[in-house]
This record gives sequence, C-alpha cells and structure tokens, in this order.
Amino acid sequence: MRQPEVAGRLAALALALILAAPVVPAVFSLVLSAAFLAEFLTDGALPALRSVTPTPRRESLSPSADRWIGAWLGTAPPLLLVHGYAPEGKDDPRLARAARLLARAGFDVIVPTLPGLTRGRLRSEDAAPVVQALAAQPGPWAVVSVSIGAAPAFAAAADASVRDRVRVLLALGPHASAMETLRFWLTGAFGFDGISGRVAHDPKLVRAFLDANADLVDASTRAALAASDPTAVERALDSLSPAVRDVLDRLSPVGAMPSVRARVILIHGYADRAVPYTESLRLAAARPARTDVMLLQAVGHVEAAPGSVWRAARDGVRLLLAFHALRYAT
Repeated sequence: MRQPEVAGRLAALALALILAAPVVPAVFSLVLSAAFLAEFLTDGALPALRSVTPTPRRESLSPSADRWIGAWLGTAPPLLLVHGYAPEGKDDPRLARAARLLARAGFDVIVPTLPGLTRGRLRSEDAAPVVQALAAQPGPWAVVSVSIGAAPAFAAAADASVRDRVRVLLALGPHASAMETLRFWLTGAFGFDGISGRVAHDPKLVRAFLDANADLVDASTRAALAASDPTAVERALDSLSPAVRDVLDRLSPVGAMPSVRARVILIHGYADRAVPYTESLRLAAARPARTDVMLLQAVGHVEAAPGSVWRAARDGVRLLLAFHALRYAT
C-alpha cells in the first residue's frame, strides 16, 4: 500500500474517532445505567455493576451526611439522594446500598439524614438538610427522592435560595398531597381525576403510622378507626382543624411544584401499596411543563414487582431512559 493511501486511511480513522468521541461517553453512561438498574431492581442478586466497577469511597461530611465517590466521575452532576422512611438515616443499609450503586454508576452522591423521616414522621423542618446540601456547591445538581422524601426534596427544589442549582429532580413513588396520603393510609381509598380505588392496609402498619404522626390525627379520627368505621374516618378527616390542615399543606409537594424550576421525572408503580400512583398524576398536574410521568407495572413502591419478563423488559427500557436523564437532562 502506498504511503499516501496509508496517510489517507489514517486521516479517515482519526476523523471517525473525533466524530465518535462525543458519543462514547453517552454510550458508556447508558451501559452503566443499565447495569445499575439490573443490580438495583434485583436487590443485588444480579451484580451487573458491582462486578465491573471499583468499590466507591465513602466520606463523612458531618455526623448527619455522607458522600459516596466512585471511580467513574466525569459528565455526571453531583447527586443528592433524599431518603424516605429510613430508621438509620444515611446509615440505613438499603439507602447505603443505593448510594453505593449510584456512585459506581458515576455520580458524586451526597446523602443527608432527615431526622423526621428516620421515625416515619412528616415534618417541614426536614427540608433544611436538603437545602443545606444544595447550598454547599453550585451544581447543577441531580436530586433523587424516595417515597415520602418527596416532601423535603420538592420543598428544597422550590426554595428561592437554591432552586436554580437543581437541574433535574427524579421522584420515586412520591406523594403529592399529605392530606390524601393520610386518607389513603387510614381508609385505603385513593383517587384523582376520575381514577379511584381502595386497598387494605396491614393494621400494624397503620398503627405504626399513627404513632409516628400522632399530632396529625385527632381524637375523633382515632375513635372512628378503633370502631372500624370508614365513613366516620372520612368525616373526621374532612373536619380536621385549620392548624392540622396547614401542617399537611406544608408537607405537600403539590404546593411546591409550581416553584420548582428543574425538570421533574415522576416514577410510580401501579402496584404501589405505600403511596398510590394517582399521587404522581396529581403532582404532574400542578406543573405539566417539563414534567414526565412514568407509570410502571414492573415496580411496586421502591422495589421490583413480580411479573412477566416482557413487562420487566419494557418498563426497564423506560427506567433506563429516566436514569440516563439524571446525567444529561436539560
């Protein structure tokens, strides 16, 4: 082969590599995202990400916040993981496992402890650690909230002092209205925009919820529950004092949603028995622009739901795109 031909082919190869360079990180990111989801949804039974990535480093930022740093940092934004009910806060084993996996997938992960949610209590002051974490660096941030962690996550993402630092907010199994979530837990009834249903809750879980949130439920509601009278419970809830209603309003992400400037991705399982999927619909209706809702059959609350391989594969593709958006959302 003549030298000009060699030089020409080398130049063509160099040009191809230059043109492909921007694509390679995106493809690599998709591979990491797919491996993350495979391992997360199988609760570690399929170590797809763990087997190909080094163990992340865990740093203590304070007694109530940790940072998880992986080896593949680069294009990913810092990620703030806002937990739901987690008795051990940032040290909760399932939360730590999720943070570790996110770090393996290339995110610089910050995990604060939210004191109220360690006891299953909805409290507006739990937004303060989230705001504090966002204020610590300019971002742009990706925020992931889990379950009732939506209340502090959306409150922080709407806070004028830090909301411009949040690029994307992904909420898994979020509630929109604290009032409707309370109704759901006490009566099993849910509904929004013509959709309605009812589920039966384990009485032990209901009692635990009541004990953790005693100040949100008055004596008449407790009496109606003790008498197993759903109609009386509904009447009692409709007659809650203005003070309690004010607290519930402040704990409702639907009120903060219009002030959130980030792209919002809502992921909810049809089979969710902790927070009904209609809550994501209610939340999206409060700010339809730049809000995506994914209702999935392959997801329960924050775990995989049993079902067919086809259903899991179909929903898995949608989850992959949502997870990928954490890195590249605009």
